[in-house]
Amino acid sequence: MKRTGSAVWNGTVKEGSGKISTESGALSDLNYSFKKRFGDEKGTNPEELIGAAHASCFSMAFSLMLGEAGFPPDEIKASSAVSIEQQGGGFTITTIDLSVTAKVPGIDDAKFQEIAKKAKEGCPVSKVLNATINFEASLA
Repeated sequence: MKRTGSAVWNGTVKEGSGKISTESGALSDLNYSFKKRFGDEKGTNPEELIGAAHASCFSMAFSLMLGEAGFPPDEIKASSAVSIEQQGGGFTITTIDLSVTAKVPGIDDAKFQEIAKKAKEGCPVSKVLNATINFEASLA
């Protein structure tokens, strides 16, 4: 299985802009720019897209693992905050703060934490990210 995203950029890095799209059409010619990425201009940027991909991937992996352990969840709310910092002559994604709150009937906190940690480590997006991934999990 392979999924595709694409981007087109026009102009210089600070004055130019680009458009991103996904194979599915969920994103189609969505604008992004330097000001949207490093400033306060509204719009998307690569880091928030990575965060959304990470949170959604983790949620699915966690749901699978909870169900396999006999604890089907009622609800999983995950967020992933991606930090980018200037280092040397460029920028680096340095940390990701992944957090989850879930409603899982019948589970105790120790089992919840065990499965949450396995889901974080097993999520394909977690595996591909070359950054420190900080993690927090709590039962609702």
